[in-house]
Amino acid sequence: MVDSMRVPRTPFQPSPLVRSGSAQTMLAMIRPKGIDITRDERPMLLDAGYDHTGADPEQPVRLLGYYNAGRVPGINRGLVLILHGWEGCSHSNYNLILAQYLAERGYATFRLNLRDHGPHLHVNPYALNRGVFRATLIEEAATATAQIAHLAGNRPFYIVGASMGGNFALRLAKWHSEQAPFANLRKVVAVCPAINPARATDALDRHPGTRRYFRKRWLRSLYAKQALFPDRVDVREVAEIALVRDMTEWFVQQPDHMGGRRYRSADDYFADYTVTGDALGSLAVRTSIITAQNDPVIPVVDFYTIAPHPLLDVQIHASGGHCGFVDGPPVRHLMPDLIYPELLAA
Repeated sequence: MVDSMRVPRTPFQPSPLVRSGSAQTMLAMIRPKGIDITRDERPMLLDAGYDHTGADPEQPVRLLGYYNAGRVPGINRGLVLILHGWEGCSHSNYNLILAQYLAERGYATFRLNLRDHGPHLHVNPYALNRGVFRATLIEEAATATAQIAHLAGNRPFYIVGASMGGNFALRLAKWHSEQAPFANLRKVVAVCPAINPARATDALDRHPGTRRYFRKRWLRSLYAKQALFPDRVDVREVAEIALVRDMTEWFVQQPDHMGGRRYRSADDYFADYTVTGDALGSLAVRTSIITAQNDPVIPVVDFYTIAPHPLLDVQIHASGGHCGFVDGPPVRHLMPDLIYPELLAA
């Protein structure tokens, strides 16, 4: 067990009626009434630098995000970058709920969509870039993050991500330490981060409902990409593959025009964005991981492999499911209540 791992100061203890991992994960999809953060959001299209997929070397990567100012007159606590999970987007439930919660406490927020992710509100997200999304594309996320950080001016900047977004958040913390620092970055928070994508993929494949959900959404994304760029994307073969791991195996071995570097195997691809062991050994910013023992997608065992670091805090709650942390009935979304103290303490 890492030295910085601890029982949370305030353990999340939901009602026994909703304590199971599956209940927590499903209830997270229920949107509460009164979420109106989209009313005053401002779309922003960012130049995210060179296209490392090689699909369009003459054009910069374009990523769409949504900015919201804080809602407390006279209070500006800083700017929080919020990152979504795989096949989620800026308008996923947990992103909207968190953005509104923070806005009502004086934080500005920026909900960034990664490549090939987005709500289809202002542009077709699949049309912004010719190359196909891969989780290894940290360079374009870092380039966008650097621009977003400057929106905070002289105020603090924070990064919060969930699931795959949590993986990106941790790698951005690593980027900040090893490559190029982000202006005024005070804290990184990763909720249920996919730190071992190989094991996470196998876990979701073991749950038929979860496998169907992610397989359907990934295929929908690939078909949308194929419709726009039929010369680059052909997914007819992968549509016949049942497991997400096997789909990934197929995907990463396709010709370069499908999304960049070809890998020998899915495991080689997963290894390129795994964040276990001493991967965070160079941290130069305070970082917190919040996860749950009963997460059905992210096996808790991997968090025990993380090497200790004085700037790293790992909190494992008994319950919470995958990006849930919901109580009820009635349904109450409490993930923001776990994140907010981490920002205040930075």
